[in-house]
Amino acid sequence: MIAGVLLAAGASRRMGRPKPLVRERGESFLTHGVRHLWVACDRVVVVLGAGADRVRSEVEREFVRLTARGALHGELRQARRHGAAGLEVRFHVNASWRSGMYSSVRAGLREALRFKPEAVLVLPVDHPAIRPRTVEDLASLMRAALRAHREPQARARFAYGLIPRHRRRRGHPIALTPALARAIARDVGAHDLSDAIRRNAALLGYLDVPDPGIVRNRNRPGD
Repeated sequence: MIAGVLLAAGASRRMGRPKPLVRERGESFLTHGVRHLWVACDRVVVVLGAGADRVRSEVEREFVRLTARGALHGELRQARRHGAAGLEVRFHVNASWRSGMYSSVRAGLREALRFKPEAVLVLPVDHPAIRPRTVEDLASLMRAALRAHREPQARARFAYGLIPRHRRRRGHPIALTPALARAIARDVGAHDLSDAIRRNAALLGYLDVPDPGIVRNRNRPGD
């Protein structure tokens, strides 16, 4: 099982309104993010902070509407094909969200690791336009890297990160083995996720993808 972490805790000052609730193609950024991760992840931890109660309430109502009109049947079929009983979202409020995104990364990874996943995908909420194929390919390549370590002990120590690239620009989501996710969750000295990966990864891989959505972060209206 692969777990997802969706980072949606920021104050969205540049956007001027809660970024998780900004709508594109009929759905909120947060809903797009969860559905992107569901392509490969049975369980998604959504890390909230600013306006957490409002964001959770509005998104829960959105998912009720999607379920009522059968819009999630495709995701459910795909989950069952790889052995999941269903799909799950868990909301986690990061009390330290004001200290920056990295605190939400660490909080989300700690929650995701409770599921004992084979890998973790981390995605910021401001990337609503990534393609499902990108998520599928990241998950498949990560599973292949893990299978290369046949000894369970070696696999458990394998601190590996897999980063998508588009035209040589690195983007999201980022795939982490449990060993690397644990190291990042414990690393209080890193400045941000990129720094934590550099400090803790034994090996980094890059997946070149024809997906401009991985590098298009939506910080301001019109981005």
